[in-house]
Amino acid sequence: MNEELAITIGTAAREAREKLGMTRAEVAERVGLVEPAYRRLERGKVLPSVTVLHRLSQTLGLSPEILLGTAPQAPGKKAPRPPLLEAETPELRRLLTLARKLDGEKLDALLHVAAVLTR
Repeated sequence: MNEELAITIGTAAREAREKLGMTRAEVAERVGLVEPAYRRLERGKVLPSVTVLHRLSQTLGLSPEILLGTAPQAPGKKAPRPPLLEAETPELRRLLTLARKLDGEKLDALLHVAAVLTR
């Protein structure tokens, strides 16, 4: 594995995800990975397949060249918001917006409540 390339892709993905205000779990779901696998990708521990790289590019609104570190991103250009999933209702978007404002401890509590409610 090319460790330098994996770190380049992971860093670009993390920065783009944070600019979009998305969680790792959101990106992982849209890309078709489980969250732990996506976390390893962001940390530069694995190289994505071509398919995953393409989906990641679409989800984060970046060209594959930017993810690969072969093209500079235009200065001042804001990444577009990724397309909404069909299942995203206004209530779900509102919940996600509120969840993004929580600190780690409160987010863990919200996850616990959600898990209990889905039983």
